This record gives sequence, C-alpha cells and structure tokens, in this order.
Amino acid sequence: FDNNAVFFSFNAKEGIDNPAMVITDDTAHPRLCVLKREEGESYGFYLRMEKEQPGHIIRKVAPGGIAAYSGLRDGDRLLEVNCCFVDDISHQELSGNQLSLLVLSEEEYRLCKSKEYDFKKLPMVNKSECCKPPRLCHITKNPGSGLGIAFAPVEGQKGHFTVNLVAGGAAEKAGVFKGDRLVWMSGAIVEDLSHSAISTMLKKCGSQITILVVDAESEKYYNSQGIPILPAMATTHNLPYTARKLHLLPGKDGYGFLLHLERSPSGRVAYVLREMVSGGPAEKAGMRAGDLLLEVNGEAVEGLKHEEITDRVRQSGQEVTLTTITPEGLDFYTKVGSSSQLYYCNGHKPVNLIDHITNSHFDCLQ
Repeated sequence: FDNNAVFFSFNAKEGIDNPAMVITDDTAHPRLCVLKREEGESYGFYLRMEKEQPGHIIRKVAPGGIAAYSGLRDGDRLLEVNCCFVDDISHQELSGNQLSLLVLSEEEYRLCKSKEYDFKKLPMVNKSECCKPPRLCHITKNPGSGLGIAFAPVEGQKGHFTVNLVAGGAAEKAGVFKGDRLVWMSGAIVEDLSHSAISTMLKKCGSQITILVVDAESEKYYNSQGIPILPAMATTHNLPYTARKLHLLPGKDGYGFLLHLERSPSGRVAYVLREMVSGGPAEKAGMRAGDLLLEVNGEAVEGLKHEEITDRVRQSGQEVTLTTITPEGLDFYTKVGSSSQLYYCNGHKPVNLIDHITNSHFDCLQ
C-alpha cells in the first residue's frame, strides 16, 4: 500500500468527487482462504494488531507455506474466522488444525474504512438469513434403541448423506434433526466416503459417536459460496468433555500445586497440574491432579515458557483464574478440530486460541 496515496474527503451534502472512491460490491472482494495443517505444523504467517493501523493484519506469509498456498497475502485484513465476524473484536487469536479465513486486501480494507463502510454488509459476510451454523453432536447409545440414527445417500449428489432418526431416540436427544445432512463423522469427512463405509463406521463406533450435521438449506448455501463446513464453526450439543474454570485465592504458602511440562504417549507436550497440597487453595478450588492447564486469567499458555506462566500466576493479585481440561478432553477436541477453551462469538461459536504468543498485545504467530 502506498502511504503517499491521495485520499478524497467525503461531504454528505456535496457527494463523492472521485467516482473511484464509491464503495460498491464490485469495489471490495473478500477472499475465502481455507487452511489445513497436521498436528504441530505451522500455518506460516503472523496475525498482528499494529499501532495506528486498523484491523487484524496478516504478516510474514512464508513462501510456499500453508497460508501462502491458501491465498493469504501480506497486509490482508482478517474479517471472519470460521464464519465468525472478528473485525470488531479488539484482539483475535487463532488455533486449531483447520481454519476458514475471510480476508480483504489492504487497499480495499483501507478504502472501506475511510468511508466508514459496514463490512458486515459485504455479500460474503452478510450471510443469508436461512444459513445456520453446523451442529457438533455427541450421541450416546440407548440400551433399547441404539444410536437412533441412520444415513441415506442424497439422490444425484455424490458424497452427500441425509439423516433419518428414531423419534425420541439418542440422536434426536443429542441435537440431531430429521433431514439434516451429515458432514463429518468420527474424524472423517463423509464426502470422501461411500455409504457402505459410513454404515460400517456406525456399526463399529461402540457406545458413542460424534457427528457434524447441518440443515439442508444451510449446506446448500455453504456449498454455493465455496465455504467449507468445519467443526470449529459449530454449535455444540451434549459433548462429553468441557473445560473447567478454577478460581484460586493464594494461601500463606502460595496456591498449593506444582506445574509440570510433560510429553504424553502420543507426543503431545502440555502443562500438567500435579501435587495438590491437601487442604490448599488448589484442592479447595477443585483442581484435579493430571488435568492440563489451558489458560491463566483467560490467556492461553500454549507456547509459553514455564517461568512465563508462573510469573502470570504470581502477578494475579488476590485471585487467579485457571482454565483446565482432562487429557482425554483435549484429545477429543483435537480430534474433532474444535476448541476446548470457553471462548465464544455471538453467544455460541467457539473462537479458537492462539498457538504461540510472541508479544501478548500485538504479534501472534500462527
């Protein structure tokens, strides 16, 4: 962007002198960039909030990396994450192994900002009223009626499957509706599977299964816009694990627990809560030995050094809030590609947390 470019002033009575400055649907062209990575792999870009610069800014896109391959460019402004509008959020943080990012070029973003344009009115941002988020539903088998669900291929649409339910059955109670479209099941995207493969997975799932579904009209809209339907976009129903927030008041000897950096058998490195002092603040707050630490006072600890975390705890004053989850819970959310942290957008959508913080205010490495 040329900092020496001339900006035309707008006067509501006189109109816009330069026709090129009129904001129309043809002026702003949001781009949808879909990123997918393996566990522990970097997306290859920075997300920044820079002083005296509006918006969430994409920086340092690594040549040949996942972000570059998806179409992200240096200077792009982030508008949406997994269909959740974030431009009006003061600090946006990202994680997860699948992301759908809606961005606008730096030039178009500045132009819209100079005219106080409402980004939510852009076509790709202004979703159809009939478009609803997908639902991530965890079904526990009923001893009498089983899972209470079956899938049938949609005629003439390869890789599309509709849901049939047992009225009042386990699936219906878990938030699944008759006529829903199946998107994802037990870690697999169903558009890559045959009907027989899905039926086999259903039979072998044991007593529980997690599926991602969406209503037919919303699926049609997402497909028409080229928007991938991801677990991270979903509202959640009946999930078996939740993160816990613990509020600790310091005692005369501290908080009464130890924090260890440990590697699990699967290779995941995490901060583990250990050695609660009997009757101490941690035990009184409900801390459980072996649980994993996700956040300190609402800030993610992933990527931080041990001393950075302990400093944050010590500097908390009269109370510290820790967000924790069981190892099984973190494995579950990692598998489904969603966030275990209790962060929500518009009341229900999870906004995932960052992978690593290089500067807690302005520079987030993705």
